[in-house]
Amino acid sequence: MNGHNDNKSSFVVSAEWLEQRLGDPAVKILDASWYLPAQNRDPRTEYRSAHIPGAIFFDQDAIADQTSGLPHTLPSPEAFAGAVGAMGIGEDDTIVVYDGPGIFTAPRVWWMFRIMGAKNVFVLDGGMDGWKAEGRPTTTEVPTPAPRAFKPTFNREAVTSFERMRDIVENRLAQVADARGAGRFTGEEPEPRAGIRSGHMPGARSLPSGVFSENGRLKSLDALRRTFEEAGIDLTKPVVTTCGSGVTAAIITLALQSLGHTANTLYDGSWSEWGGRPDTPVATGKE
Repeated sequence: MNGHNDNKSSFVVSAEWLEQRLGDPAVKILDASWYLPAQNRDPRTEYRSAHIPGAIFFDQDAIADQTSGLPHTLPSPEAFAGAVGAMGIGEDDTIVVYDGPGIFTAPRVWWMFRIMGAKNVFVLDGGMDGWKAEGRPTTTEVPTPAPRAFKPTFNREAVTSFERMRDIVENRLAQVADARGAGRFTGEEPEPRAGIRSGHMPGARSLPSGVFSENGRLKSLDALRRTFEEAGIDLTKPVVTTCGSGVTAAIITLALQSLGHTANTLYDGSWSEWGGRPDTPVATGKE
């Protein structure tokens, strides 16, 4: 489908693949770039100055449950369907999601679409930075798609709640893979959000989000498998992915599903919720 070899994820597409399909009405392209303050990049400004032709900006802060008190919590299926339907996207479309550096914030939107019932969802290898570096076409023209009905089929099981997460950690019911940087995992570095304790869930494994890609491209399946094994993750057993606010956790989810691992869920509250509460167990150090 995406012109890749057997050692590459079936969920990523190459820039070449996408460029050949620009203008195809069945292929919907989304710019899902989002940045941490330290990165000093403004995704909306970048989108306005240059984006892939036909791409629509997907605002991860706006298409979220604003009432949760946590950053970009998953919206309700109805709210999600309304937002993406207004972008002209139906659940049967081929959807390609990209971000700036590649394999950074696009996997979160890939995951959202999949758990809401879309079947053909892909992440662009190399991101917008790679696309521009290769001299591929960009535009400033903002599309005005005709609205469509997106019929959601929400896979509630794919999302882990706080209560379930507490049970998983206390009773070691699944492996926990944490996508935050190593310093935040060990507790040596402070959390970027105020009022949140440092460290990790007892028993969690550190898998910083950057280890799954190289130059913004998802690593080969063999390399992904090695990455999990070296971090102490048994791919025959269930895994819950987590991070700071539920965005980069989806990179681990993408890597797992690329390897055919299906028994995985994402803890949407992530460390913003766990580390922000006074009553949760927190471990520090490498283990």
